[in-house]
Amino acid sequence: MCRHFAYLGRSVPLRSVLLDPPFGLLRQSWAPRLQRYGTVNADGYGVGWYAAGDERPARYRRPGPIWADADLADLARVVSSHAVLGAVRSATAGCAAGEQAAAPFAAGRWLFSHNGALPGWPRAFAPMAELLPSAELLELEARTDSALLWALVLNRLRAGVKLGEALAEICLVAADLGEARLNLLATDGTSVAATVWGDTLFQRRDADGSVLVASEPFDDGPGWSEIPDRTLLVADAAGSSLTPLAPIGPRTREDAPR
Repeated sequence: MCRHFAYLGRSVPLRSVLLDPPFGLLRQSWAPRLQRYGTVNADGYGVGWYAAGDERPARYRRPGPIWADADLADLARVVSSHAVLGAVRSATAGCAAGEQAAAPFAAGRWLFSHNGALPGWPRAFAPMAELLPSAELLELEARTDSALLWALVLNRLRAGVKLGEALAEICLVAADLGEARLNLLATDGTSVAATVWGDTLFQRRDADGSVLVASEPFDDGPGWSEIPDRTLLVADAAGSSLTPLAPIGPRTREDAPR
């Protein structure tokens, strides 16, 4: 499993959402409080953010544990953003290692992370690969379950599907194939969408209009609310919406996302 978060709101230094919180992503990399699978998230990490006036995010990823990166403190001190997505990784057995396997994945204006696993990977989920055009399958950034999920979500986004709907659709496609854990998280810099399927997710909205979505609370302060399992969350400056997710049942190839 992994831990991840997304922030939207006023521009803040990266360190304020990445390093400073007492139980934030840095602490969750070595001592998560609510993680149900695995104990340490030391198989890489990454952070993506948006600069004012630029819809294409920047990324910083490393293959090792977040606590071992001596350069991160300086980067997080001087870079500020109104939209941030970060993740620490606990690699799934059988998946590739390295920087390219670490979230966030990115394309165009989108950032994506997956907290979970596809048990039986890769054979049990081979039918998902058949849903992608061959060219998109060959463009996978890494040989991992998360990279495949991202490729499927991206396929739907490029077809004009809304961010939350794309996450929900691919979550349900994967869930139909096995006992997958599918906490998907994505942002386009103006909104955040997430599915809750098999692990924890929390939300906090502050008085200044900012929203923080995270695998577990960053502190013990008030304002955190847990998102129910099998739910789609969509949040932006105007507010948040929660939509129940339900298994979609058997599908034919003709029903599959294109």
